[in-house]
Amino acid sequence: MIYTQEIANHDLLRLDRAHVWHPYTSFTQPGMITAVSHAQGVELHLADGRVLIDGMSSWWSTLHGYNHPVLNQAVIDQLGKMAHVMFAGVTHEPAVKLATTLAKITPEGLNKVFFSDSGSVAVEVALKMAIQYWHSQGQAQRTMFLTLKRGYHGDTFGAMSVCDPQSGMHHLFHHALSHHLFAEAPPCGFDDPFQESHIAKFAQMIQQHRQKIAAVILEPIVQGAGGMRFYSPDYLRRVRELCDKNEILLIVDEIATGFGRTGKLFACEHAGISPDILCIGKALTAGYITLAATLCNDKISNGICKGENGIFMHGPTYMANPLACAVANASIDLLLNSDWQTTVANIGQQMRAELAPCKDFSYVSDVRVLGAIGVVELENAVDTSKLMPMFVELGVWIRPFGNVIYLMPPFIISKDQLSKLTSAVLKVVATLTK
Repeated sequence: MIYTQEIANHDLLRLDRAHVWHPYTSFTQPGMITAVSHAQGVELHLADGRVLIDGMSSWWSTLHGYNHPVLNQAVIDQLGKMAHVMFAGVTHEPAVKLATTLAKITPEGLNKVFFSDSGSVAVEVALKMAIQYWHSQGQAQRTMFLTLKRGYHGDTFGAMSVCDPQSGMHHLFHHALSHHLFAEAPPCGFDDPFQESHIAKFAQMIQQHRQKIAAVILEPIVQGAGGMRFYSPDYLRRVRELCDKNEILLIVDEIATGFGRTGKLFACEHAGISPDILCIGKALTAGYITLAATLCNDKISNGICKGENGIFMHGPTYMANPLACAVANASIDLLLNSDWQTTVANIGQQMRAELAPCKDFSYVSDVRVLGAIGVVELENAVDTSKLMPMFVELGVWIRPFGNVIYLMPPFIISKDQLSKLTSAVLKVVATLTK
């Protein structure tokens, strides 16, 4: 008997409801679930024949859109060689090429690359690197992390422990997590003048707990799932200075911000800093196959390898998957061989102009744009289950969260397609009440 036979469209949602548990969703009351039959460019084609313009880049990953011929061919070519091979004691060209490229294009000094299979795991690896580094230095008491409120770093236990424990989505698990140090979220917007008072409490915490802190971990410039908040590059620059002064490592989570999304190839570049450890994922493979990486500098790699164990204690089964590495290489080539800076600037300029009318509503607290990220922040939280069908009816795929409606479209989006997204946001915002 063939158990994986093709499912007729009319049975798809019924069987999904019976067996599939979707992310951040109740199984018993899942709300709207939309069946996608295929995708092309920036369009999601639904099983019922409707077409939606994707404003989310499939959770910020599909830089070049869907079904891209160059990326498709990269997967096909690699598939003819090998789909996967273990990475312990083995290497292969796609991984070596990717690691070499990442070492060249990321901030200076990050020349060691440890691959994993998701953003959350990349963060877990970074935390373990920091702890093992200090253990190797004879400072095993350094196991705490200092981070920012409103931060988000993933859904696994180590990553959850450095997400905001009160306002974040993981407060339910706070009692079961390791407890770390949380400074207030940066109060200075991206274009706001920076004042030393903005970081005074952070500086006090880092000084007070310096002998226990393994590293500072934060999202650079953009706090994503914590509210799509943009903060001053000067704040990030001062964090780097304070880490150096107090001999504390700096971990930067670029999983959401990497590969041009903020207008710089990596958000760290806005502040001109390089961390000790860098996490990347999401857009790394342009939304094709899950892959992430944790990069570090010589200080970290040498410190760990000269220590008691001599090896770094981690190793995902699908580490450096050849298919994923091959498509990542193709995606990075596509990006860097294009005029992506102009493309991102144009997307940002159009969103800034077309989302501006949302400011006229009294219940809209802010409208902001950075790079190819557009945000409408409301005074109160929205009911995502009510807004999603409204967006689908308008022919777009936009998924709000908390009190934020935001756009992160693929870079290949046309002006007309982007206008359809911004128009839908304005129409839906107009239906809300304070």
